[in-house]
Amino acid sequence: MPKRPVTAAHKRTRKDHAAETAEDYVEAIAELADDDGACRVRDLATRFGVSHVTVVRAVKRLERDGYVRTEPYQPLTLTAKGKRLATACRERHDTVYRFLLAIGVDERIAAIDSEGIEHHVSPETLARFRAIADRGV
Repeated sequence: MPKRPVTAAHKRTRKDHAAETAEDYVEAIAELADDDGACRVRDLATRFGVSHVTVVRAVKRLERDGYVRTEPYQPLTLTAKGKRLATACRERHDTVYRFLLAIGVDERIAAIDSEGIEHHVSPETLARFRAIADRGV
């Protein structure tokens, strides 16, 4: 069976999936630090329902990519780059959530759905979501 060519949509989806974990982690680190004053590996493991080892691996990638700083026995801290990404993720998440509410989606469902949609929405679509959410249709 011949292989189908990879389309632009498939390439974008793969790229979105690759960024999704980093985005979820920096957003969670920022939120936990804001809410609790600090974020530790165990906090992320509890939040995401994953093992300590899984979080350590993800944090190492975030540190390698310049999003987070780690020190032994200290809470995780976001770099300026990490803070910018966390802010952008929060804003994108909020826009998607408000859009879903504006089109009549139940709050509970909107909260769940916005977690996935936020990672795959283009800037153009997000702008339309924002316009609709701001109108409160």
